[in-house]
Amino acid sequence: MFLSSTLMVGASTNASLGASIGEAYRNADLVATSKSGEAFSQAAVDAAASSPAVEASYAERSSYVTFEAGGGEQYGKLRNTAPASLESAVLASGSMPGNALEAAIDVKSAEHLGLAVGSTLELHGGGPVKNAKVTISGLIQATNDPFSSSSAQLLSSESVLNAVQDAGAGYSGLQFALKPGEDVSAAKDYIGHRMEAAGAVDPVLETAQEKVTSTVAMLSGGDQLTIVLLAFAGIAILVSTLVVANTFSVLVAQRTRELALLRCLGAGRGQIRGSVMLEALVIGVVSSVLGVLAATGLMSALIAWAKSQPEQAFATLAVPPSAIIAGLVAGTLLTVVAALVPAKAATAVAPLAALRPADDASVRNRRGRVRLLLGLVAFAGGTALLVYGSINVVLEVALLGGAASFVGILLCSTLFIPGVVALAGRLTAPAGVPGKLAAVNATRNPARTSATAAALLIGVTLVSLMMTGAATSRQAFNDTLAEKYPVDLAAQTAGSADTAQAINRIKRLDGVSAAVLLQPVGTIHNETTGDDTTVYGLSAGDAASVLRDNNLRPVPGTVYLPKGSPRGAASMTTAGGNVTLNAKVLRTAHVPAFLESSSITAGPLPETPGMVWVKLDDSVSGDRVQAIQKDMASALGVHERTVSGAAIERVTFNSIIDVLLLVVTGLLGVAVVIALIGVANTLSLSVLERTRENSLLRALGLTTGQLRGMLAIEAVLVAGVASLMGAGMGIVYGWLGAQATLGSMASVVPTVPWLQLAAVFGVAVVAGLLASVIPARRAARLSPVEGLATA
Repeated sequence: MFLSSTLMVGASTNASLGASIGEAYRNADLVATSKSGEAFSQAAVDAAASSPAVEASYAERSSYVTFEAGGGEQYGKLRNTAPASLESAVLASGSMPGNALEAAIDVKSAEHLGLAVGSTLELHGGGPVKNAKVTISGLIQATNDPFSSSSAQLLSSESVLNAVQDAGAGYSGLQFALKPGEDVSAAKDYIGHRMEAAGAVDPVLETAQEKVTSTVAMLSGGDQLTIVLLAFAGIAILVSTLVVANTFSVLVAQRTRELALLRCLGAGRGQIRGSVMLEALVIGVVSSVLGVLAATGLMSALIAWAKSQPEQAFATLAVPPSAIIAGLVAGTLLTVVAALVPAKAATAVAPLAALRPADDASVRNRRGRVRLLLGLVAFAGGTALLVYGSINVVLEVALLGGAASFVGILLCSTLFIPGVVALAGRLTAPAGVPGKLAAVNATRNPARTSATAAALLIGVTLVSLMMTGAATSRQAFNDTLAEKYPVDLAAQTAGSADTAQAINRIKRLDGVSAAVLLQPVGTIHNETTGDDTTVYGLSAGDAASVLRDNNLRPVPGTVYLPKGSPRGAASMTTAGGNVTLNAKVLRTAHVPAFLESSSITAGPLPETPGMVWVKLDDSVSGDRVQAIQKDMASALGVHERTVSGAAIERVTFNSIIDVLLLVVTGLLGVAVVIALIGVANTLSLSVLERTRENSLLRALGLTTGQLRGMLAIEAVLVAGVASLMGAGMGIVYGWLGAQATLGSMASVVPTVPWLQLAAVFGVAVVAGLLASVIPARRAARLSPVEGLATA
């Protein structure tokens, strides 16, 4: 199910991107773009449009413009209208621009900004005289194109573009509608040659579908999404294989006497092995069909939900044959492969020997010693590579070492997990007889306990690894961002504004943690550039409340200069004369020169604007940051674009980390769920195996409540030990992985998300407890007499 869903997600993502990006080319037969990114000249456009095969053509020009609407400055993309046969925009109301002073805007932006047909806008281009006043003639449907949907969409005639754009800006691309019956391939070559002859640089002619496919490939990074998801599917398959193998091992062990009797009656080893493999094949095929059907149903439901969202109406379901075939083959194959070892075990002993229990792997037998040796070698070698890769920031080496060391731990798991479970079993002694029996039962079959715990160990380790790695990476990024952008938001004050009132208004804004005013106290002359740098003063307390960088705390007598400033002592001109100060050049250019205000006694410089620094709450959202920027600009009486800072970058990064962590945790959670199903399977089969024993305990006075408690404690012991060990290993792997990834860019300090890890442990333990409910109910419902009569 996971594998098929993964392939469907990749195919549906590409189909949905195609549906959104393809909007711009949906009426074109051919699309021309420049490989080098250079604009096409009018001569190249004329040469292409006059080709005999072309029935209609559209040369696109576009420019980003600003305009005042909705109470502030807005940003939009303006393009020229296409001929009716090639126009991709769909009119919602009004009419398309028909003269030089008209424009159309998308419905979404119009509703947001309070615009309607008949509204006027003054569009501003790149220069002070590059502007045009237009009237809204119509509203068009909002685009689904990810390249354009983030800003307002405007359509107009070329005369408006001439007014806001520099002369000779050129055309970004061309679209062609071919005459009926024209050969597309021949037309591509012919038009391309004509454009090159007219001076076009590296023109690329593609069909509309080819253009969409190449753009989707660029956006999806060569289908990197599917590759990443397939890695998680591989983890789920690995855990599933362990669970299936463990289940078949228990089934075969329960039928050992039956199989031995068949051998005594003449059944050959091949027949016994064949019966087990046939059973695995049938189960694999049936389960795989159900898994593929479930994946298709899940994806259909997700796409249907996406289509119901206004901004995702372009979502498209794609079920490629590879998703069906891969799901069926992988599901069947993993079940058959998982049953190989149990099938071999069913025939590996002589008929009479099979009537005796076989030894588990331990250091007392050859099989255990070989596993121990291989595990120790893999663990030692992998650990060395992991540490080397982390110290020297070589991610590939660290990944190889981490994988090898983890495989080594799994190989040795049979030898140490039962011991750890037995040790943890001592904590159950206060539960009385049920607790003591549960501790004994949990380690009665070490191989089974180890396999069950190992499956859960893989899932919990990976979940903990991602959580620790994400927390560590987030902290490393925040520290680096704090050093580069010590201030969340900053803006100069306007001379006409009441600064004290503005500061109080900003402080009261929801999401603002602190706001301080910096007074201009002096200037420093740069001999190299000839410029004067304004120096601002603030108190040590204000600096501590507003600066993100904990290492940046101004001290008296030192002026802090932005990156690139001259080093050494600095002579500063103040309102009271010249002052010589120590100069410290920062590693960031995103703060002005400043000092601790007690360093000088003179007052602020006259007729020089001050500066306001603002620190935001850590939990503030991206939308709220933009609202605060707008409110801050309004309070200070300045333009919104003059409010600078890294708050939006920090929020965006943290949002990406949160979403990725949520997705990855969900994907790895599938592996944890599979492992917990394995716990329930093992416990269920163990109950069946111990039917007579449990009935004897009931006959000797064990109550149904105590029996349920015994099985619950047994499940919690296995799940709890696996979760604790997985969380511990995940912390180490997550920290070293973050160091190997980010060590060259930031100082990586291990950050452990204790609450998240505690939640993982709690979920695993509760799930283990729930896994015991059905087996315990089955055991408790069986009367002692019936159980003792069981053969």
